[in-house]
Amino acid sequence: MQMPTPDAGVIARRDAITARLRIALPDAVIDDPAETRAYECDALSAYRCPPLAVVLPRSTAEVSAVLRICHDEAVPVVPRGAGTSLAGGSMPTADAVVIGLARMTEVLEISPEDRLIRVQTGRTNLSVSGAVDGLGFFYAPDPSSQLACAIGGNIAMNSGGAHCLKYGVTTNNLLGATMVLMDGSVVELGGPMGEAGGLDLLGVVCGSEGQLGIVTEATLRILPKPPGARPVLIAFDDSETAGACVAAIIRAGILPVAIEFMDRPCIRATEAFAHAGYPDCEALLIVEVEGTPPEIDEQLALIRDIAMRHKPLEFRESRSEAESARIWLGRKSAFGAMGQINDYMCLDGTIPVSALPTVLARIGEMSREAGLGVANVFHAGDGNMHPLILYNANTPGDLEKCEALGADILRLCVEVGGCLTGEHGVGIEKRDLMDVQFDAADIEAQMRVKDVFDPQWLLNAAKVFPLDASASRREARPNAA
Repeated sequence: MQMPTPDAGVIARRDAITARLRIALPDAVIDDPAETRAYECDALSAYRCPPLAVVLPRSTAEVSAVLRICHDEAVPVVPRGAGTSLAGGSMPTADAVVIGLARMTEVLEISPEDRLIRVQTGRTNLSVSGAVDGLGFFYAPDPSSQLACAIGGNIAMNSGGAHCLKYGVTTNNLLGATMVLMDGSVVELGGPMGEAGGLDLLGVVCGSEGQLGIVTEATLRILPKPPGARPVLIAFDDSETAGACVAAIIRAGILPVAIEFMDRPCIRATEAFAHAGYPDCEALLIVEVEGTPPEIDEQLALIRDIAMRHKPLEFRESRSEAESARIWLGRKSAFGAMGQINDYMCLDGTIPVSALPTVLARIGEMSREAGLGVANVFHAGDGNMHPLILYNANTPGDLEKCEALGADILRLCVEVGGCLTGEHGVGIEKRDLMDVQFDAADIEAQMRVKDVFDPQWLLNAAKVFPLDASASRREARPNAA
């Protein structure tokens, strides 16, 4: 689709702004339309919009300088980590400057004694663990995109991952943050011990989706690597029984490090892609426990007893590192494997674990009613669902059908006592569903928090809140379109 040609006034304003940005950061500004197209979307690629310009700073001071200019010019700003957001969290608007963290990758401090690492927030999730691996430590949150996703984006969306059942999500592992406000001022939140007097502003910022400020440095909790870990693979002939087995494991008081779920459509795709050796079944669980060898044996014996009550088709226990890697191979490859066979939209609703059997059955019914396939792969231990709705982007109307089915599934999650998102965030994907979970007073209270941090509503302002609810605030800012 050919983009409309901007009028002379828009071009003049863009040129004036980029000229100021270049004076501050001569080698960090991208404004060639051919190059800004690389930043027109994130991993929710169904929606695209090239920004006015992109700036790639290297330090907190440079982020501060850029934000001061944008604040003076009343230019909207969209923070961007690695662009892996599945909710459109870093998709820009045409009048916005994208501030990308890709050059901010330094390790600033490692303290094994205090069990912490301090990094610039453009650093990738997996490389944080890599920086402390030789010291016998690791960073616990592990999103499926951990090879690529940035710590800044993890903080913005409060990301989780397969092992968050035991270790928690980003907010449980974030001790402190350096954040630049929209006017360029720099604030320090939390600290090495993670506890500070006064209000828990660190808790407010983690999960705020880039609406309150740009986190440029983060102090993260690191943990000693466990003595060992061992996964088991449990196969079932229907998804509802697999869900019931998960609920029974949690109800028994066992705390595995991870419980992952995959259904037949996803199993078939990952087998064709990764050849992990998964059984022919309707659903499978990957359950991993860790500890000393006796601790592992004891936990797996309890899990085996529970699983056998649900009559599994197979119970496969890893006996080597190579077997463990193969059990995890398909799960780690799932999203890429599905992308090889179909366009899909990945949802992120969270439900009570006890509701898994009911919700899985209802999703199957909804899929058939809508005429669109749904593959399920998710963090079952904490009820963080990731239904993948399959559609054809080249078929007129398919995207709209997909979005309607996704909205119905998220409404179902809320209806059974869950919520709209577990780790992907709201972004643009779920912003107009916020009133399913929150009433008008709830949303107003949340928007008032943004008013305090960003009075002009310049930071990522078209995200999270329903557009009609935030319209008066966004339209009141200077130079609003």
